[in-house]
This record gives sequence, C-alpha cells and structure tokens, in this order.
Amino acid sequence: MDFVLVLTAAGPLGDELARLALAAVPGAGPLRRLGPEAVEASFPGPAAPALEAARAALGHAPVDANAVPAAGRRKRLLISDMDSTIITVECIDEIADFAGIGPHVSAITERAMRGELDFEAALRERVALLAGFPEAELARVHEERVRLSPGAAALVSAMNGAGALTALVSGGFDFFTARVAAMAGFARHRANRLLTDGGRLTGGVAEPILGREAKLEALIALSAEIGAGPEDAVAIGDGANDLAMIEAAGLGVAWRAKPAVAAMANARLDHADLTAVLRLQGIAAPGFG
Repeated sequence: MDFVLVLTAAGPLGDELARLALAAVPGAGPLRRLGPEAVEASFPGPAAPALEAARAALGHAPVDANAVPAAGRRKRLLISDMDSTIITVECIDEIADFAGIGPHVSAITERAMRGELDFEAALRERVALLAGFPEAELARVHEERVRLSPGAAALVSAMNGAGALTALVSGGFDFFTARVAAMAGFARHRANRLLTDGGRLTGGVAEPILGREAKLEALIALSAEIGAGPEDAVAIGDGANDLAMIEAAGLGVAWRAKPAVAAMANARLDHADLTAVLRLQGIAAPGFG
C-alpha cells in the first residue's frame, strides 16, 4: 500500500526542514507544497517506521508529521467534537468559573477527558454542582468565553464546499453547539441538554447522555445517511469520549489530544491549526496544489 507523508506547521514550513524529514523516509517521492505551512510526499509502506523516522528527523521542530493511505483520502463526512477542539474552551468549566466553582469542576473535566473517570457519571456530577445557575447567564458565558479554534471556520467551509456533510457532535450542551455550529458553519449539531426550572439550572441533564458510544452511533448514522461508510468520514476530537468515533473513522484526528487519544488516532495535530485536516486529505490551500 502506498502512503503520503503530510507535514503541517503553525506557521511557514521551509523546504529545508521538510526535505530533512523526507530524507529519512525510504522511497519518498518529490515534495508537493499544499500551502505555506504544509507539504506532502508519497512513499511506499509500511507507514509506521517511516513516520517514526520522519518525526525523529524533525526533532523538536513545531511540525506535525502524519502518514495517511494514498487511496481514499477525500472524506464525505466531517464529524467533530466541540469543546477544546472546534472551540478553545470547555463550556462546562466556563459556566463553573462564572458560578465560582471553576477549579473543582475543571479538575473533574480533566480526569474525564483523560479517561480516568466514566464520562456519563462525571458529567452528571459536574452538572449537579451547577444547580441554581441562572439560565440567562449562559448567553454571557458564550459571548465572553467561547472562541473558535484557529482554522475551524476555514475547515468547515472547505468541507461544505466540497459537498461533505459537516456535523458537530458534543458531550457538552446544545445551548452552545447551536451557537458554535452557526459560528463555524456546521450543517448539523448534537449535544446534551441542560435541564432548567424557573430560569435556573436544576443540576440535571436530559437522558440519555450523549457520550462516547453516542458519538460513534452518530458517525455511523450520518455516514449511512449520505450513502457512505465510516471509512468515508474524518472524525476530530481531543478526549477519551471521542476515542470510539476517532477509531472508527477512515481518518481519525487527535487534536491537541490527551495521550491515550493521540496514541490511537490515525493522525495527531499538536502544532498546526485545523486547516491541517484539509491537508491530510490532500486539499491544498488556495493558490497551491
């Protein structure tokens, strides 16, 4: 099987550094520039030792090196986590910060995202701590704290433009996914619903909770809806509750991810912005390719 080595960086990626990585990969073809920050080159398998050699050659340079199969690179479904992926924050932690219990809740969030806690139980525990929070304040949390990750809107726009279905699937809350989906351009969104009474959070969340298995089910259902399979999808996430959909997708991308997630994903992005997901599919920046 033939593969493609894709190098992406947060800023301009010079030819000299790129060629240094390519020189470590036996049989690597000519460099093809995908943008100021990205290059690729084909090589014969196996992929794992070639990728290890390329990463070793790059050393500590802030460059992401990933290897993807040459066949079937373009995906027809983009499905992504929201918190700490499409946006830069965890919404539940931001609500908790407004409520004055930020450190306690964020500590639980971190353990849940590392896979140390059951996601559903941890979500119920954190939401219970928010009982009494004014529902109207959620809008202020969104306005003051929620920002798109670099490259998010460009990624979604390009996938929409290529005819792919784009979906935001979050273990967070639909109050935020509705707004973030609109900000970034996602066609669909799914998330959990906070329960309210008298204008305040009750401390409960609607059942069933959307977690790890529900994200996988969404991937399968959305793929089938467009007459495709999971292999035709790219899934992006950072935490343990994203792992099932990342493993099932044809291209599973770990974005600034916890170690357990990065180890299981097809590709990991620690430096480049989210447009690198386009480069992994061989989609060049305007004016390149």
